[in-house]
Amino acid sequence: MPPRRNFGTTWWGRAWVDALEQRAKLDPNRLPRGRTYARKGTVSELHVGAGDVTARVRGSRPRPYQVKITMRTFTDGEWDTLLGVVGTQLGHAAALLDGELPGALAEQAREAGADLLPGPGDLRPRCSCPDSANPCKHVAAVYYLVADEVDRDPFTLFLLRGRPRADVLAELRARRSPARGERPKLPKPADEGLTPRAAYTRRPGPLPALPPPPRIPGPPAVLDLDPPPATGWTAAALSALAADAAALARDLLTSDVTATQLTFEEDLARRAAARTGPEITALATAAHLPPRDLTRWAEAWREAGRGGLAVLRDTWQPGPGPLAEAQQILADAGLPGTPKVWRNRLTQGELQLRYGRDARWYRFVREGGEWCLDGPPSASPLDLVY
Repeated sequence: MPPRRNFGTTWWGRAWVDALEQRAKLDPNRLPRGRTYARKGTVSELHVGAGDVTARVRGSRPRPYQVKITMRTFTDGEWDTLLGVVGTQLGHAAALLDGELPGALAEQAREAGADLLPGPGDLRPRCSCPDSANPCKHVAAVYYLVADEVDRDPFTLFLLRGRPRADVLAELRARRSPARGERPKLPKPADEGLTPRAAYTRRPGPLPALPPPPRIPGPPAVLDLDPPPATGWTAAALSALAADAAALARDLLTSDVTATQLTFEEDLARRAAARTGPEITALATAAHLPPRDLTRWAEAWREAGRGGLAVLRDTWQPGPGPLAEAQQILADAGLPGTPKVWRNRLTQGELQLRYGRDARWYRFVREGGEWCLDGPPSASPLDLVY
C-alpha cells in the first residue's frame, strides 16, 4: 500500500495547512472531508492569482464544480510593513530567491501585523455546488492543494496577498538603491558605551520580561562540512535532530507537558510525522520496525496526535453506553450495511468509528484493504457521520 498523500512537505507549506486547521477559524468537521477529496485527485485546473485561487473539482455530478477562493490582500501600509521586514536582513531576500521562506521572516512579519498566512476572515470561498457549508468539501480540497503551490514557491504567499514575485523583488531593489541625486547616508558614529568602572558601579535594572514563544520552531543552522566519516553521521542527520530538538523545546515553552511524557512508540510516531517516505523508511530501519507500520503511525499522529496513535494500535472494551449511542446514530444515518460492534470499534460498510480511552470518537475509512484515520477526533460520533 503506497503511503497516504500528505500536504505541506516544507515547513512553509505545512504552516499554510496549520493556519487553515487552527488559525483561520474554518469548520474543523469539514476540512477532513476536503482532505480526502484532495487525495483522490478530484481537483483540476488549479490556478493561483493575485489574491485569489480558482479550480474545478469533480463531485457527485457529471460536471465539475467551479471553486473560487478570494484571500484578503494587503493594504499599501501592510505591504510597506512586510517589505520593511524582508529588507531588514539581506538573508531574507536571498533565501526567498533560493526558494525558501525563512522562519524568522514569517514570524517577524506576523508580529509586525502583516501575516502572510491566512487568519480569521481572510479566506472567502465560493463554490457552484448546492452545499451551503463554509467550507464545502470541494473548497476544502482546494485549500489543501494550495499547500503544494506554496511548497514549490514561497512567493505564492506574497501573490495571495496581492503582489507577484516580480513586483516584490522590484520594490526591494528600489528600497536598497538611493534615489537619483541623493547622497548615500553615512553610518552613524558607533556608541562609545560605558567604561568598565561605570558599568560595574551602575545599579542593575529589573530583568526584562521573557519574549513570547515562537509560533513555529526555528530552522537549524546549516553546517559547512559533514562530520568525519568514521562517526557515521551526516550534516543532514544532525540537522534533523536539531530541528526535532527545537520542536520539543517550543512544546515545553508553550507548556505542552506531554512532550516529556511520550512513550518510545509515541515519540517515534511524532518524529516520523514530520518526515517524508524515504526518511520514514530510514527511521523505521533504525528503530527495527517495518516501514509500513511506522508510515501508518505517522499518518495517525498527523491526524490526531497520541490519541490517534492509540486507537490505531490498541483495542479495549468500553462500557455499553457510548457504543450503543453510536450504533443508533449509524442506523439513523441510512448508511448501507448493518453496524457491527467489536470491542471499541463500530463498523458499517466503508466507515468505522473507534472509541478512545480519552472518551473521544475517531473516524476511520477503508483504503486499500486497511483502515486509515480520517481527520481529528470528536466528542460525539454524530460529527463524524455526516
